[in-house]
Amino acid sequence: MSKTDGSAPFSYDGLDRVIHEKARLGLLTSLMAHPKGLAFADLKQLCGLTDGNLSRHLQVLQEAGLVEVTKGYEGNRPHTTCRLTKAGRHRFLDYLAVLERLVRDAAAAAGREPAPNSAGLIPGRA
Repeated sequence: MSKTDGSAPFSYDGLDRVIHEKARLGLLTSLMAHPKGLAFADLKQLCGLTDGNLSRHLQVLQEAGLVEVTKGYEGNRPHTTCRLTKAGRHRFLDYLAVLERLVRDAAAAAGREPAPNSAGLIPGRA
């Protein structure tokens, strides 16, 4: 969140650097849309990442406690499933709330009102 004393109203401290990176933002969005999780190959395809990039970004998200990665086998083939943790879901929703505020602030600073559907994009959040 921005500073409450008003000294830095546009600092947006809630823009979490772990989440804010483009590939990780895409991964978290994909996982948010699939609460039961996604296979590694599906995430790779949805986010347009290489095996190595996906592995590294998942490692960062896993170390931050945002995702859990389960490795196993389907038949004789290795199978990796990724899903958001409960804490990851909450942290991502908090991040999105900050993004919504940023969009509203930017529209106001530009002298335009935000689009009518831009407020309250996250269900249950203002």
